Amino acid sequence: MHTLRTAALIPWAQTDPNLKAQATLALDLSLTVGAGDSLRAATPGPGRATRPVLVPHTQLKAKSMATPEGRAMLVHSIAHIELNAIDLALDVVWRFADMPEAFYTDWVRIAQEEAKHFLLLRNHLVSLGFDYGDFPAHNTLWDMAERTKDDILARIGIVPRTMEARGLDASPGVKNKLVSVGDHRAGEILDIILTDEIGHVAAGNHWYRYLCDQRGLDPVSTFARLIAQYDAPKLRPPFNMAARQSAGFSTEELQLLGQ
Repeated sequence: MHTLRTAALIPWAQTDPNLKAQATLALDLSLTVGAGDSLRAATPGPGRATRPVLVPHTQLKAKSMATPEGRAMLVHSIAHIELNAIDLALDVVWRFADMPEAFYTDWVRIAQEEAKHFLLLRNHLVSLGFDYGDFPAHNTLWDMAERTKDDILARIGIVPRTMEARGLDASPGVKNKLVSVGDHRAGEILDIILTDEIGHVAAGNHWYRYLCDQRGLDPVSTFARLIAQYDAPKLRPPFNMAARQSAGFSTEELQLLGQ
């Protein structure tokens, strides 16, 4: 009999990206959570297909947005981020025990929204004459998951509040690139993703502050320490301040970004 946390391991371990997304959407939020169970995955990392080929991010080269291939490459890169985001959310669910039940249901819902995003982008890629896996991609997001796998505070502090929050900042510019060359469907999908991602980052902010309160830590100074300790990407403008405010970043945090 599965709990919600053991059930999360099923799509996490699935290698086919489309089946991973569909299995994530099929997770039953009415299952008993099993918050206190200590779980272990059967494999060292999430399920991965042989494609796309993973390369260092410095080796990824964009092509002109005036070409169908250039537009597809950009959509593909976003789809890859969303697929990784499914695994990131599921990993949090099964890896870290003894959190409130709402923590686990929050991250399963987030995984399901990431699955919806991936399928929207994958279907759009197919309409452009390509598919997920046709272009190389990088593993930066999962690299950070590996680095933070032993500390839930680091994982929640860095992945949603840094890596995913960068998506809030980048979204308007990426949308403009695609819409400016006539890809209005991609623009519509990015609007859906931005709305949902604000909620994902907000969940990260909520649970990060919960964990800081548990440990008697100041959220702002602790965040700076975590960024340095785990060599997380440095925050650079432009910042989507309105989206960050909606996602629950404090006035002090937003003021620090503006310095």
